[in-house]
Amino acid sequence: MATSSAAKAHRQSVKKRLRNRMVRSATRGVVKKAEAAISAGDPEAAREAVRAALSGLDRAAKKGVIHANAAARRKGRLVLKFNAAIAAIQSPVAEEEKPKRGKAKAAKSPKTTKARPDGRPSGRKSTKK
Repeated sequence: MATSSAAKAHRQSVKKRLRNRMVRSATRGVVKKAEAAISAGDPEAAREAVRAALSGLDRAAKKGVIHANAAARRKGRLVLKFNAAIAAIQSPVAEEEKPKRGKAKAAKSPKTTKARPDGRPSGRKSTKK
């Protein structure tokens, strides 16, 4: 190295690179285990694996190994997968229960105003006369 400060900076970058690789690798492994547990279908094992993965992602973001927004995005996607798997296990929807399209339409009155969900009028004025 040309200078002692450059040598020190290089030593520090090597240390940081090794630490970042270890943390990133561990985080990837924990996330893969969580996804495998979700796809296996065991809710309790999946819950514990997801909790460990979320913790690992938070730790990696705190150390600066991955960006905080990237960690949040990955956590959100993992939780969506987990919730979808739990919902599929708990309440399978039968095909007969789904309403058929095009059957029994309700008759509308000719002059109806749109109302808010709480029943109050929307405040829009009709332009038709």
